Amino acid sequence: MAQGKVYLVGAGPGDVGLFTLKGAALLAQADVVVYDSLVGSGVLAMVPADVRRIYVGKRAGHHTLPQEEINQVLLAEAKKGYQVVRLKGGDPFLFGRGGEELELLEKEGIPYEVVPGVTSPLAVPAYNGIPVTHRDYCSSLHIITGHKKAGETYTIDFEALVRTKGTLVFLMGVTALGDICQGLLQGGIDPAMPAAILQQGTTARQKRIVATVSTLEEEVRRQGIVPPAIIVVGKVCALAEKFGWYEKLPLAGWRVLLTRPRELLSETAKKLRQKGAEVLEFPAICPTPLENQEKLHRALEEISTYQWLVFTSPTGVKVFLEEMKRIRQDLRSLWGVKLAAIGKGTLRELEKAGLFVDLVPEIYDGEHLGKALAAVCKKGDRVLIPRAKEGNQDLPRLLQEAGAQVADVSTYETLYTSGGIVDEMAEFAAGNIDCAVFTSASTVRGFIKGTPGLDYTKVRAACIGRQTKAAADAAGMETYMAKEATMDSLVELIMEMKGSNESWS
Repeated sequence: MAQGKVYLVGAGPGDVGLFTLKGAALLAQADVVVYDSLVGSGVLAMVPADVRRIYVGKRAGHHTLPQEEINQVLLAEAKKGYQVVRLKGGDPFLFGRGGEELELLEKEGIPYEVVPGVTSPLAVPAYNGIPVTHRDYCSSLHIITGHKKAGETYTIDFEALVRTKGTLVFLMGVTALGDICQGLLQGGIDPAMPAAILQQGTTARQKRIVATVSTLEEEVRRQGIVPPAIIVVGKVCALAEKFGWYEKLPLAGWRVLLTRPRELLSETAKKLRQKGAEVLEFPAICPTPLENQEKLHRALEEISTYQWLVFTSPTGVKVFLEEMKRIRQDLRSLWGVKLAAIGKGTLRELEKAGLFVDLVPEIYDGEHLGKALAAVCKKGDRVLIPRAKEGNQDLPRLLQEAGAQVADVSTYETLYTSGGIVDEMAEFAAGNIDCAVFTSASTVRGFIKGTPGLDYTKVRAACIGRQTKAAADAAGMETYMAKEATMDSLVELIMEMKGSNESWS
């Protein structure tokens, strides 16, 4: 049996962009992932679909498994020979009980590695415009656990903390905020010392309350706060309004569900995250090449007899080129055949292979592609369309009406997949997702298949084109359509949706 190993991996404070490259690489090759409730949804979405997942959620006062049992889970899975990723919010060695988990592994001779994570005492203040150190304000930083058992008093030396004159960051102290502020006041801190509580930092639900040590508790009662949150005390808190940058991003505060195929998610997600959105990835469809490609192979044998080769998706391009390789036919055989692409994404995929397109319609859908081709095709021209099994029929119909001979060849099919670890249905029901992004009618169908029973009137849908919007309309969603069928236009639409929503709030 292969040797098992445990990787203690810090998932960071929430924003998937703060997850380390090493952590992501280990996640991609894990056999088992053991994770807790503080791991951000963006990181959870990175767990491969075929990896076994074990939830051991822990949050103040609510434990799915006691720590001792979590230790035993890691040991048992490693002894089976598995590569185990223990995914922990923040950093595993900063109040993450990582040391306790390693003690049993060390005793039992199980190999392990520790991958540090970006820690919330630094990242969360940074996302709120609070530099935890600043030459003009302080020369030290102190991180303290604010957690204590009910009915017990703090053993913290508040007087010593006050004497440091440094920035103080309390973790897990929301329920004990009053005791912490009282302890600092009794320790001699200036009642007017700036203080802040920072909720769900680095995520779309980030919230900041800045007051003073003597008034923070009352402000929290008035404005409300929910865990997880951290408490920051020090003069640097006064800089939050001046340096706050995250809330200035156009999509800050919005959680967006993205439903593209898994291999196309990252670039679109990147565009949305650059604008400040928190992106949940829901690969609702999985384009899968057909096992039997004989029809395409026959068409490739006589490719020189075709006048046009037409692609309706990046996936269609990829499958076509893979099949050319498979039968050892190179690009020289396409000499003299004109190329058409339905839109910019398909065009880019062709250009990556060194193939330059002769025709792209002004509006990126099958109907307009068919009309544009019909206008330039001669009667009797042969047109090859390698595409999805369930492709829209407008394109071949319009070409046939123009007198073209159309070979509509299915090369892949769209399979529907369910979601991963994130419970999308619960998130929508609770109003925690601001919009869902659909890039094709098939992504709408895949989303519906993966969320049976969801009240789709609660879904605000950003759609790339008319057919996609029609599919979302049919489900009862609140729909919006991009001006152009491009990802950039779709991102602009989402920003407009957010602006419209805020103007009504």
